[in-house]
Amino acid sequence: MLDVTVLTLFPNMFEGVFGESIFKRAVENGAARVNLVNFREFATDRHKTVDDAPFGGGAGMLLKAPPLFDAMAAIPRETDPLSRERVVLLTPQGRRFTQQVAEDFSRQSRLVFICGHYEGVDERVRQELVTDEISIGDFVLTGGEIAAMAVLDAVVRLLPGVLGNEQSAPDDSFSSGLLEYPQYTRPAEYRGLSVPPVLLSGNHALIEEWRRKHALYRTWVRRPDMLEHVALSVREQVWVAAWEQGDFSGIDVVERRDI
Repeated sequence: MLDVTVLTLFPNMFEGVFGESIFKRAVENGAARVNLVNFREFATDRHKTVDDAPFGGGAGMLLKAPPLFDAMAAIPRETDPLSRERVVLLTPQGRRFTQQVAEDFSRQSRLVFICGHYEGVDERVRQELVTDEISIGDFVLTGGEIAAMAVLDAVVRLLPGVLGNEQSAPDDSFSSGLLEYPQYTRPAEYRGLSVPPVLLSGNHALIEEWRRKHALYRTWVRRPDMLEHVALSVREQVWVAAWEQGDFSGIDVVERRDI
C-alpha cells in the first residue's frame, strides 16, 4: 500500500480528485491510503498565522517553518525500518516531473506532499524536511495543490491492481521512451476516414511492427528530444534516416508538424 499524506492549507480542493475515478478505486481496493493535513492547525498564535515577511525585506510572504515542522512530526509513521518515505515539495524551482519520477514514487511506502503558497517556504523546510523538489512545468501556479494532484494521479495509476488492464501503464506514452502510437476503435470507417488495414489484419507481428514504427515516427515529429535517450535498432535507424530524407512511404498516419 502507498501511504499518501498531503500538507495543505486547502484540503477541500482534493475532495473531488480523491473521491472519483482511478484514485477512488485505488483507495477502495487498498492500494493507497490518503491523509489530508491542514498545517494551519499547527500554527500556535491565536490568528493561526502560517506566513510572515522574509528577513532582509522583499516582496510577498513566506510560509513559516514551525507549522510545517510540527505537522510533519504529527504524521503517524510505520515502525518498519525498511519503510520508504519521500517528502515532496511542489515548487517551480524543482526538477521536472517525468514518467520515470512517477515510477520511482510508486515504489515508495509513503509520499508526503508539501503544497507551498505565497512566495515560497522558509529555507529550513527545504533543508531539513524535503527529500524531493518537483516542478510540473515552467510556469507558476497560485499554490502546490494542483501540482500535487497531477503528480499523485500519475503515481497512483501505476500501483498494482489500480488500472483495469495491467498492460495499460507500460504501454503509455513516455513509459517506453516513445510517444504512444495512433489507436482506433469501431467503426472501421467513419466520415471517409479508414483504419489502417494492418490493424484489421489479425497479424500480430505486423501490428506490433506498425505500432513501433508509428510510435517512433510520432516521437520523431513531436518530441525529437526524447530520441536522445532511446536505443534504436538498425532497422529503426533506417526508418528515421528515410524520414529525414522526406520519405514517408511506410507511414499510414502522417503527422501535422504544427502540433
